[in-house]
Amino acid sequence: MPYRVLMTAVLVAHFAFLAYVVLGGFLTWRWPRAIWFHLAAVVWGVLVVAASLECPLTWAEDWARRRAGEAPLAGGFIDTYVENVIYPPQYLHEVRALCALVVLASWAGGYAAWRRRRQVRR
Repeated sequence: MPYRVLMTAVLVAHFAFLAYVVLGGFLTWRWPRAIWFHLAAVVWGVLVVAASLECPLTWAEDWARRRAGEAPLAGGFIDTYVENVIYPPQYLHEVRALCALVVLASWAGGYAAWRRRRQVRR
């Protein structure tokens, strides 16, 4: 039972991290220094996808699943919970491009907000 709870907690943390990677740049509109945390999260997300690195959250979920008597994830977090659940696999490249556009738009808006604040202070 406690491993199932841990499994669920890691799953929620994984979805929260994924949401932060895509949407976290909008926090920079209010808190410009948040860009550094978001930049680190985006770099990690890109590395996990591009270099096929194993995410520590996926490792933790697999560990908890094994302890709970369940099979580890077939593939990874994205393959299991996102792709073919939230979007069809044939749109993988379009979804990735859309996520990149959202991140870049959030950064551009954060930069614009930062510039406005600097001009107001002068």
